[in-house]
Amino acid sequence: MNKLYIGNVSEQASALDLESIFEQWKIPFSAPFLVKSGYAFVDCPDEKVAMRAIDTLSGKVELHGKVLEVEHSVPKRQRSCKLQIRNIPPHMQWEVLDGLLAQYGTVESCEQVNTDTETAVVNVRYAAKDQAREALDKLNGFLMENYALKVSYIPDETATADTPAVGGRRGFNSRGPPRQGSPNLGARPKLQSDVPLRILVPTQFVGAIIGKEGATIRNITKQTHSKIDIHRKENAGAAEKPITVHSTPEGCSSACRNIMEIMQKEAIDTKITEEIPLKILAHNNFVGRLIGKEGRNLKKIEQDTDTKITISPLQDLTLYNPERTITVKGTLDACSKAEEEVMKKIRESYENDVAAMHLQSNLIPGLNLNALGIFPGAAGGGMSPSVVSGPPPGAQAGYQSFGCSVFGSEVPFWASTLSSSSSTAFSSQMESETVHLFIPALAVGAIIGKQGQHIKQLSRFAGASIKIAPADEVDAKQRMVIIIGPPEAQFKAQGRIFGKLKEENFFGPKEEVKLEAHIKVPSFAAGRVIGKGGKTVNELQNLTSAEVVVPRDQTPDENDQVVVKITGHFYASQLAQRKIQEIISQVRRQQQPKASATGPPVTRRK
Repeated sequence: MNKLYIGNVSEQASALDLESIFEQWKIPFSAPFLVKSGYAFVDCPDEKVAMRAIDTLSGKVELHGKVLEVEHSVPKRQRSCKLQIRNIPPHMQWEVLDGLLAQYGTVESCEQVNTDTETAVVNVRYAAKDQAREALDKLNGFLMENYALKVSYIPDETATADTPAVGGRRGFNSRGPPRQGSPNLGARPKLQSDVPLRILVPTQFVGAIIGKEGATIRNITKQTHSKIDIHRKENAGAAEKPITVHSTPEGCSSACRNIMEIMQKEAIDTKITEEIPLKILAHNNFVGRLIGKEGRNLKKIEQDTDTKITISPLQDLTLYNPERTITVKGTLDACSKAEEEVMKKIRESYENDVAAMHLQSNLIPGLNLNALGIFPGAAGGGMSPSVVSGPPPGAQAGYQSFGCSVFGSEVPFWASTLSSSSSTAFSSQMESETVHLFIPALAVGAIIGKQGQHIKQLSRFAGASIKIAPADEVDAKQRMVIIIGPPEAQFKAQGRIFGKLKEENFFGPKEEVKLEAHIKVPSFAAGRVIGKGGKTVNELQNLTSAEVVVPRDQTPDENDQVVVKITGHFYASQLAQRKIQEIISQVRRQQQPKASATGPPVTRRK
């Protein structure tokens, strides 16, 4: 890849003209220029020099009134599946680039090229020639964050005949060597965290953090290898503004320390005497595990870092702001250490939750599994990084890029709804259902909330009737929650109950929340749920990973219904419920013709 093609060369240009340009820009060449009519070729000593010539000269240097175009010289037979993409914005996330490349075909590898330029360069290999050609046509000159991408072929030594498209599906197959962080940063020892650091800073310090013409924040970004978003326009008139830092855990901590140093200096310069604490924003789902049982985790962090840490009360949460504020007071060094420990705990909680979600990532086709906010960001949810909608007016910013979009979905967490194009089971089962969910008796208070606030809020959010039945016995270990509503309401209500039990530490940090749910089915459909020789119920258990039991010898109730017991984690339980409702629906549809057949006779005309 050391041979260069120079296009748009004037008819008057000579080899000496081109030599003088290369010498002027201190770009060495290892062979004489070969000048043709309208173009030329030259060899460079190595690939790095060739890259420098492309970045320095192409589209920037004029010769005899024509702007030169410089790119790799690639014979037609080697213009196959390999492209080089240059001028990639320095802080663009890999997920964004991957999503863009996948629009044009199956990407077999995408490797970063080390260059001296501020912008990034990658070599991409597509599965087929037509895919590479389309990507070149569409992406060359494509604007990203005000950077015009430059795309050209690079020699594909393995190219012979047309390579057939793999799998016939656009997307990503096996990748090249793993890449970390933003494209310009090169290989780093750790992956960028899926959990950004979010902090609140006093509004009067925002100007100092940004600096003149953005110089200060650019410097912090460069030093810490971070992407930093200062949400200045949100919450107009508010005393504090959120800042989101995307980087490795080390990069986030380094950026946080720099910001704290600027705030302390600004406080001294403006003669502010009160202490400037560090305020970290964290999703409420992770705060329970940060605090720990009886507050042990938080106390340990306070003792180890010599800080005082307080957390905003649950009452401060709103429908559109599920974040709580963790206020850390202490010296700058102590606050920095505390930030590392707090975020370490939050990231662990996130990773445990995402791991649980990944186990059942494809359970319910078409459903928006992030509608509940159980797993904010849902890194494995496959959401497009480019689809980001902000929270409603007046809401605090969500986790931008907490898995690439606000709360990992196309809409804010609390306002999310299920996809209208959900699975067949959902679309065909919109009538109300009743589910009895059994929770630990000790958790009843957490589900009800102070003066019943939580259960009322949950009912409104889910669109379901939610009641807790009286205890059967004085020392009962479980209590029954009666949920009445259509499938979407069941999904939301049950999901939030599972999530609440997790965040309130009724289950250990690495323990899955598994609950028992009872649904009633018509006695005439129970046999279909079981299947011949138990085949259907066994298949159901294998498919959903839930335990499904239809107790034998049940006496149907006054409505001629029997109970089916389902035990499992949230996604397993949901899929089992949906599949059983689908079986019931099928049985009912099959019985309808029979009912009409036994109706009054129809008089025929002769």
